[in-house]
Amino acid sequence: MEISSNHDVHGKINIYYPGRFDSVVINSQIEKSNDIFNFTYLNGKRIGNPYTRLSILKDDIGNRKTLEFIAKTNHVPLGKYSTVKFRATIIQEHKEVASDIVYIKILDSPSS
Repeated sequence: MEISSNHDVHGKINIYYPGRFDSVVINSQIEKSNDIFNFTYLNGKRIGNPYTRLSILKDDIGNRKTLEFIAKTNHVPLGKYSTVKFRATIIQEHKEVASDIVYIKILDSPSS
């Protein structure tokens, strides 16, 4: 997936984990940068404080099998693009029991 600078990332996490878990954690890393993404929406609801790492408790997930989020950054790539790693982790009793990673690119927006 590719996005232009200053555009939202719309993400979806499908939970297929059959075991017990306490929470799902979503975070991101813009490689070779100190810039961050802020998570602004979760399942269509605005998040009061835009977090850079989103932790969702099992009680808040309920019977849902899908989590949808929107994240935003003001990062501008130094070259043609920057690589971003989004990671979703399932946590049980403070231990990681499953995770998945998706990479996207932030493209340098051409000047108008």
